[in-house]
Amino acid sequence: MISAPKTRPRGRPRSEAAEQAVMDAVYDFLQERSVRELTMEGIAERANVGKPTLYKWWPSKAALVMAVLQQRLVPKPEPISAKTAEEAIRARMHRLVRAFNGMFGKVFADLIAEGQSDPALLAELYERHLGQRREALVAEIERGKQAGEFYAEVDSDLLVDSLIGPIYYRLLMKTAPLTEAYIDQLLAQLMLGKRRVVQECSKQRSSSS
Repeated sequence: MISAPKTRPRGRPRSEAAEQAVMDAVYDFLQERSVRELTMEGIAERANVGKPTLYKWWPSKAALVMAVLQQRLVPKPEPISAKTAEEAIRARMHRLVRAFNGMFGKVFADLIAEGQSDPALLAELYERHLGQRREALVAEIERGKQAGEFYAEVDSDLLVDSLIGPIYYRLLMKTAPLTEAYIDQLLAQLMLGKRRVVQECSKQRSSSS
């Protein structure tokens, strides 16, 4: 994994002030430029720390940027209040879009690009971010299946891929804006089969009464 080990190395303890100076330097740099343009030498100079010290704390550029992502950019979790599984899915996807439209999304997309030549970085991104969100969506779909919202035969994993795939496509390819309205349209399209069943059942109840 690319993240720094949990156990601190022997020797002089890490200076909190120096660590925050490095975090500030990376954060400020990424406000204007890309992860690809960032160098450990440049950050060491900006933060006024030695390059050997920087590499002692973070073994690679990817590890350093991941640390900043975790410490400064990951959105704080918000409670999901929804009566149905579909409402909960919509809320989670809206929250993801809001995050992707900020600096978190910019750096996240940069790290995906960097990860094309760094499998460990992609694995770290999945474990810390995409995997957790994916599992939450799968759980909501399973809850919907148990409640009768979705067919029991629905493949939860494939449905989640259909939901989040277009989001990442727009994030990375920038073919069109990534908006909450787009999420609503995407969900409406993907849930058409379920809604038809609901409408047909309603019509049958109305005709029999």
